[in-house]
Amino acid sequence: MSPYNNILVICQGNICRSPVAEALLKQAMPDKQVQSAGLTAMVGQGCDVTAAELASAEGLDTSAHSARQLTPEMIQWADLILVMSQGQRGQLGNTAPEAIGKTMLLGHWIHAAGTRANNGLDIPDPYKKSRDVFEHVHKLMHQGVSLWAQKI
Repeated sequence: MSPYNNILVICQGNICRSPVAEALLKQAMPDKQVQSAGLTAMVGQGCDVTAAELASAEGLDTSAHSARQLTPEMIQWADLILVMSQGQRGQLGNTAPEAIGKTMLLGHWIHAAGTRANNGLDIPDPYKKSRDVFEHVHKLMHQGVSLWAQKI
């Protein structure tokens, strides 16, 4: 039995990356409880249109998503917290030092191109960027989720 049953996915606004990563994780690991939130959430907003379109193309439904601000209760609930960047991991560690030991990058298992080093990969914020950027970010999240699903 995995010690990671409650998974929390965090990004900045909780409208582009974390809601799609949440849906991907739920699809890949239906036996896990998965939630998402934002460090600086755009509270109440739905999933970004482009992010939702890319998710929908894979059979994922983000239509009910409503952005939520990260709370201490969410941090306590989570067995594993997945963030999109080292910067977000640092932000979280500054506000909730107790969370740092269970906080990892969603792209932790992704090797940087041309290297064998596994420092993980930051997944960039596509907010207000081109569809190409959203597609790149979606592929990275998909890869990150697939690799986590193999490890957990």
